[in-house]
Amino acid sequence: MTMIPDLDIPGSQSTPVIRSDWAAGCLTLQGDSYPENSYELFDQVIAWVERFLSDESRPLALELTLVYLNTSSVKAMMDIFDLLEEAHEGGRPVSVTWHYDPRNERIAELAEEFKEDCSYPFAITPTPVAP
Repeated sequence: MTMIPDLDIPGSQSTPVIRSDWAAGCLTLQGDSYPENSYELFDQVIAWVERFLSDESRPLALELTLVYLNTSSVKAMMDIFDLLEEAHEGGRPVSVTWHYDPRNERIAELAEEFKEDCSYPFAITPTPVAP
């Protein structure tokens, strides 16, 4: 069982910060996601999730603070959530926590739509807003 390198992808104006922590069983995505080539960006994320789920039996937690997603990013997230659903159905502990700015109702609604298709723990949590 070999750990694959953790992801440490700096964010940009159009791409989220993506960090994985194999030892902690955690994957974090933060920011906007409307990359020119979402497949290039998300293929490595999906590969990391697949590898973790196949090599480990420990829980996997997804921590999201996504602000905006374009259509191809939504599709990529659906692929990731499908992998988690499959693992959950196989008895694996997986979870998603989606943090959002309470002033951004659209992202909360998007998170709710994703949650409807998931049977594993999926929390949608407003983040405190600075005054």
